[in-house]
Amino acid sequence: CVCIGGVLTAVVSSILFISKDVSFPPRQTLTMNSLRKMTGLLGGSAYRPALIRPISSWWSQVEMGPPDVILGVTEAFLKDDNPKKINLGVGAYRDDQGKPYILPSVKKAEGQLISQGLNHEYLPIGGDAEFCKAVAKLALGDDSPVIRENRYITIQGISGTGSLSVGAAFLSKFFQTNRTVWSPSPTWGNHFPIFRLAGFENDSYSYYDKTTCGFDEAGCLNDLMKVPEKSIILLHACAHNPTGVDPSPEQWKKISDICKKRQLYPYLDMAYQGFASGDINKDAFAVRQFVKDGHSFSIAQSFAKNMGLYGQRVGHFTLVCSSEEEAKRCESQLKILIRALYSNPPLHGARIVKTVLNTPDLRAQWLTEVKGMADRIISMRTKIVDNLKKEGSTRSWQHITDQIGMFCFTGLQPEQVEKLAKEHSIYLTKDGRISVAGVTSANVSHLAHAMHSVTK
Repeated sequence: CVCIGGVLTAVVSSILFISKDVSFPPRQTLTMNSLRKMTGLLGGSAYRPALIRPISSWWSQVEMGPPDVILGVTEAFLKDDNPKKINLGVGAYRDDQGKPYILPSVKKAEGQLISQGLNHEYLPIGGDAEFCKAVAKLALGDDSPVIRENRYITIQGISGTGSLSVGAAFLSKFFQTNRTVWSPSPTWGNHFPIFRLAGFENDSYSYYDKTTCGFDEAGCLNDLMKVPEKSIILLHACAHNPTGVDPSPEQWKKISDICKKRQLYPYLDMAYQGFASGDINKDAFAVRQFVKDGHSFSIAQSFAKNMGLYGQRVGHFTLVCSSEEEAKRCESQLKILIRALYSNPPLHGARIVKTVLNTPDLRAQWLTEVKGMADRIISMRTKIVDNLKKEGSTRSWQHITDQIGMFCFTGLQPEQVEKLAKEHSIYLTKDGRISVAGVTSANVSHLAHAMHSVTK
């Protein structure tokens, strides 16, 4: 039964005016047949919803948005019927057969949870408390003074994007000294929209050196010294997306020193702990160096990559504070924000993560598996370079093995990327970024041949 509020009221009112002798059924028994009989008085033999047209559109001013860059790459790939086609655009891990990978430790944890017959009640606003404690220790370290002194608050977030967004909303409300967030150039495509939506302006500092395809140390440090004091600085904790270029430990110390001198507030995005180098402690070096140097800062972390929980949307936002009392105050305000945003986070993925992290044998198994994923990515980088040499390339491709993590900035130009797609059915973003997870033992020679063909 179709009910069209205002129109229906007008129709019935008109009928009442036209004939006082018509008998109407009680309101609670009004049916479509009754409506048809009533509307027949106005000359209509039956109810015709198709005759009703909106007077005007509320959304005529809404412009068509631009298509998603990665989605465009995937669409072009899917339309290609070449059996040797390769999609290097999607940022999700694949095994050496090019298939999605479910970590055995995750599968075991999920099996344990299902066997327990747990309910599906709401989580608290801040999420699962055991999950929050476990992931804070993973990021900060089991022996972190921040953990011992309880001067932090961790809330469960909706993967990396949601955790970053909660942090951005909190900073927007309470960080009043500077309304510009400074991010590395380039940075993940979602960073600017997240902070813009929270009411911040966006600006960039130098990070990537196009001539070396490596870290622009001089440019980065020089720019950070010029950033206005008491500004928010966004940093990629490891496996920088999209370049795969990370500062060395000594360079991280220099960045930390400048943040202290300039009173800059670090916001670390950590999406790849363990997935970058295969070592969870090595990948958390920047986070723990900032703790060692006495910073108050924020962390947003995702478990999409390192546990393969892409669709479960599991992450956290952590504030490192100056005292336990400050942490409690911040927690209260974070909960107020979350209550209005999404009330509470998803349940199942958080249960999986805490089960893996808090069960000794599952944790040990996960550490082996995440290292295995990282090692496969690293080995594919080496195979790309080795195969380029076999093809006869005289260019230096060392940056491919110097970089780390899922993504690699190849140094390919837009016209070369276009040739890869048109002539070799290899698809990647125009900036030359490839997802190394899409490279396998079966397709690496084809990739190297194509790269040499468009660059020689």
